[in-house]
This record gives sequence, structure tokens and C-alpha cells, in this order.
Amino acid sequence: MKKSDFFSRLQEEGKLQLVPPSEEIMTSYLKKSDSHHISAKLLLENDRLEESVSLAYYSMYYMLLSLFFRVGIKCENHSAGIILLKELFSIDNSLISYAKKERIDKQYYVDFKIMKEEVEELIEAAEIFNSKILDFIEKLNSEKIADFRMKMDVLLKPV
Repeated sequence: MKKSDFFSRLQEEGKLQLVPPSEEIMTSYLKKSDSHHISAKLLLENDRLEESVSLAYYSMYYMLLSLFFRVGIKCENHSAGIILLKELFSIDNSLISYAKKERIDKQYYVDFKIMKEEVEELIEAAEIFNSKILDFIEKLNSEKIADFRMKMDVLLKPV
């Protein structure tokens, strides 16, 4: 399936669309991101490694959603969001892609050995990712937002 077909299908399902930018929703996702990051650290400290991995990923995912709502994009698909981070915003998506894979592996499968050091590295990756996205959000102005919305509109148009 081509990327445009994937986005088109999500748009038809109402899972990917332009919406009015929302500082309120953006702030709510920033708070969720921070809360999940803090919780991931607490779980790590208490040797709840599997759960810590999930929350580290979700702290990154909620940071991504805060960026989207700052610009006015509703995206209810994790893979699409990660693709858009790179395609629309030209931001390296390797950290969140790695975290997503780790979350899926640890959440859905049982044939793995999880090491504390790996979880520590993932939490550090979340800190780096979240910091970069927050910095990006803070540098957005109305002109840049309009430009991203226009690019998104082009992405969503039928080919």
C-alpha cells in the first residue's frame, strides 16, 4: 500500500484530518507526555521494566500529538503519526520508531528478556525526543503553522 493510499484510507475513516489548531489540547498532551515519562522512571526504579517501556513510548507519542494539535492535525494512527513526523515536519523519527517497536515487543510477546540498561536507554531516548519536539513546538509561529497545514492539505488530497 502506498503512503498516499494509507493516508487516504485513514482520512476516509476520520482518523487523519486537519482540525483547528488547539493550544488547549496541545497543553493537555504535553501534560500527559510528562506524566507518562515520570511514571516510566518510577516503574524503572521499582523494576517494573515491561510497563516502563510502554510508558516511555507513550510519553513520546503524546509529545507527537501535542505537536500535531499545535498545528491542527488529528491523527489517530501511531504509524501514520510517526511517518508524518518525518514526511511533513522533516524531523528524525528513528527514536520514536524504535520505542514503538520495543513497546509492541514487550507488550504483546513473552519470549524476550528485558534488561534494565535497555529500559534506561529507552527513557533517555524519550527525554531526547521529547526535548526536540518541545523545542520545535516552541519555535512555531503562525506562518510556519500555515505552511505545515498547507502541506498536510496537499498530502490528504486524492491523487
